Amino acid sequence: MKRYFGTDGIRGVAGELPMTAAFALHVGIALAEVFKPTNKDPVKEDSVKEDSVKEDSVKEDSVKEGRIQMLIGCDTRRSSDMLTHAVAAGLCSRGVDVQLLGVVPTPAVSYLTRTTDACAGVVISASHNPFEQNGIKVFNAQGGKLTDDVEQALEDAIDASLQGQLAIAVVTGKQVGRSSNSTNLKQAYLESLNSTGPSLDGLKIALDCANGACFETAPQIFEALGAHVTVLNNQPNGDNINVACGSTHPAAFQAFVKEGTFDVGITFDGDADRAMLVDSKGRLVTGDYILALCALARGETTVVSTVMANLGLEHFLSKHNINLLRTKVGDRYVHEALEAGELTLGGEQSGHILFLDQAPTGDGVLTALQTLAAVQKLGEPLEHWLDAMPLYPQTLVNVPVDATLKADIAEHALVRTAVEEAETELSGWGRINLRPSGTEPLVRVMVEGSDATRMHAIAERVAAAVARVA
Repeated sequence: MKRYFGTDGIRGVAGELPMTAAFALHVGIALAEVFKPTNKDPVKEDSVKEDSVKEDSVKEDSVKEGRIQMLIGCDTRRSSDMLTHAVAAGLCSRGVDVQLLGVVPTPAVSYLTRTTDACAGVVISASHNPFEQNGIKVFNAQGGKLTDDVEQALEDAIDASLQGQLAIAVVTGKQVGRSSNSTNLKQAYLESLNSTGPSLDGLKIALDCANGACFETAPQIFEALGAHVTVLNNQPNGDNINVACGSTHPAAFQAFVKEGTFDVGITFDGDADRAMLVDSKGRLVTGDYILALCALARGETTVVSTVMANLGLEHFLSKHNINLLRTKVGDRYVHEALEAGELTLGGEQSGHILFLDQAPTGDGVLTALQTLAAVQKLGEPLEHWLDAMPLYPQTLVNVPVDATLKADIAEHALVRTAVEEAETELSGWGRINLRPSGTEPLVRVMVEGSDATRMHAIAERVAAAVARVA
């Protein structure tokens, strides 16, 4: 069983284990050992990719001297500097050269890792979580998320380093790695998105950057494509990321878009790997709508989403002869199902959408651009599609639980009985899903159905059962 990695990297309250500077140092040491060239899985076979982005002399020196390289990007939390430099110190101490990207969207690190000769990319971010929390996630050389085996190897190496039992050679002199601030890598990421985006000439677009990682890049991209852009929540101060803004708190932004006569609004989460849209009437365009629109425009025959996907999406896709596959919650499970079925489009309600023919991980800006391109191709305004695909109401209740209990709480007799009773009552008009959060000490109870009153009552009843054993 994993000790540190959740569904999306390692997360916790900054300053508390495992999000301390000391722990992050050992993560850097472990990354260097697991990704060193003698380990075949995490490292690419060729030393330089054909489409690699050229960088400064540090990169050239590292190639000449036989050292591997890694990239580190972060979001705008005040603790990101602390953790970035701690991981970098661990890497450099083991002979790895580090390119510090600064504040960039998570997908920028994914893109730049696979288009440079870096053997891995690290992101310091807790995504949509409150600013007090932070995280460390890692991309492999191809810009994808790590396999379970590699995560397990990292956990073993972290523990060995913490206990002083990691058998490592001494690194001195010119073998010690260096870190440097990148100069042109961010621009390469921007150019890659501009090349795939549709013309947005004349569109009046509002952007909510969540005071997060895309506060600079997102406006630049949409303006370059011709849109008239108004930007909100692009003044990060280290503490205001995701605070009453962004895709997890969209209410104020929805009102702003409706009152401002915008054509569309786009709201991102803290690390900008997900996005949701807002139509001109102020209605939220969730990942369910985004998947439906993109599936139609792209001519997909099968789409992958999770057990949380709305029944309305499933019914809409079925009417258009498109199959919906459901997975466990988490973009890694969506990714696995897409690869297994040789499919390209999948995602989650949260707006974390995967276009595997274009990128190996979710990218909020790419998601927004692809959705706007789909609307243009289908020939009807965004508002038409929200009317055409009614969604079932969903109630989500988050129950705080002890982190050590959440994985097995669904198997407790009291909780299991409550869920079984709910399933019986919902038969024919709704469904229930109970799952532990992969990133927080919570168990989430979701009930979906046509009768809102009964739905809320069922959700509260099951949540109460969870709370009694938590």
